[in-house]
Amino acid sequence: MLRLMSQFDDLLTAAGLDALWITRPEHVRLVSGFSSPRDGRVLLTRGGATLYTDARYTVQAAEESSIPQYIAQPPRATSEAKLLQHAREQFAGGRVGIEADHLSVTALGALREAWGVEIVPTRGLLEARRAVKTDAEIALLREAQRIADEAYAEVRPTITAGRRERDVALDLEIAMRRRGADAAAFDLTVASGERGAMPHGGATDRVLREGELVTIDMGALLGGYHSDMTRTVAVGEVSDELRRLYDAVLEAEDACVAAVKPGARAADLDVLARSILERHGLAGYFSHSLGHGVGLAIHEAPTLSGSSEDVLRPGMAITIEPGVYVPSVGGVRIEDLVLVTGDGHEVLSRAEKERV
Repeated sequence: MLRLMSQFDDLLTAAGLDALWITRPEHVRLVSGFSSPRDGRVLLTRGGATLYTDARYTVQAAEESSIPQYIAQPPRATSEAKLLQHAREQFAGGRVGIEADHLSVTALGALREAWGVEIVPTRGLLEARRAVKTDAEIALLREAQRIADEAYAEVRPTITAGRRERDVALDLEIAMRRRGADAAAFDLTVASGERGAMPHGGATDRVLREGELVTIDMGALLGGYHSDMTRTVAVGEVSDELRRLYDAVLEAEDACVAAVKPGARAADLDVLARSILERHGLAGYFSHSLGHGVGLAIHEAPTLSGSSEDVLRPGMAITIEPGVYVPSVGGVRIEDLVLVTGDGHEVLSRAEKERV
């Protein structure tokens, strides 16, 4: 378990709650350590926390979780009712928070019927706690990124004309798995030629061709934690226009990485990237925010957008990923995983950024 229960002691008091019903998988794992969090829930009370799951996970929950567990037994029709009844017995009444952006309407109705207490929608309670990583979490992020870097270095020489996007993506995932990744952090993107204009283009049967750029967006999942990195590479010699796009994005990415430090405003970093791309006449082709936090989710706090109110703090793990996407031409994105340190930053992604 990467977080101690003491880190959540003041959460309920600060939120004015008597209990919190945790259903978002990232938060179930955060509080309990349970590695199958989609099939679990956690009740956090002033007396502690309990993990709720079903009989498929009896042994796994006991091995992984340092908090007490309630295991619902089949059949499902009665086990769910027993689970909610057990949870209700853990708090006297009062105000019980739910994660409003995750709990379904059906589940909310079941809670109201079973508990008969005031249900309070909450947002952002645990997200804010996740933004700054512990040393143990940073170690997992660092290792996940090392795996991705090494896999990329292995596969990069095979990114040549005649290969399918799908085959490159498969090779990258296999290379990460061989090095110990639990899985790919997300569906990898290998987007070549005109498909590079799709920021999340995935990987298809399209065959790579000479004179094209190929965008590779990849990451490894390890112990519940994600890495995230993008490199754009050339297949043979590319046109002056594609080279212009690449150089502009690399300039923006380098400048924004250099500006990462405690106290930096996330919105200012986004503005910096756009101002550089504007000088190259490309700001209109930058269609997403500059970056995001990375951890138990591939996208989490802080948000690096022009409207963000987040301020960088030591221990935050963020991406810096400017891009330009020109329809019918192609696209470029370059992304690094960056750790905010006490006096600046550390770039965790070490894979080579090539000059095209």
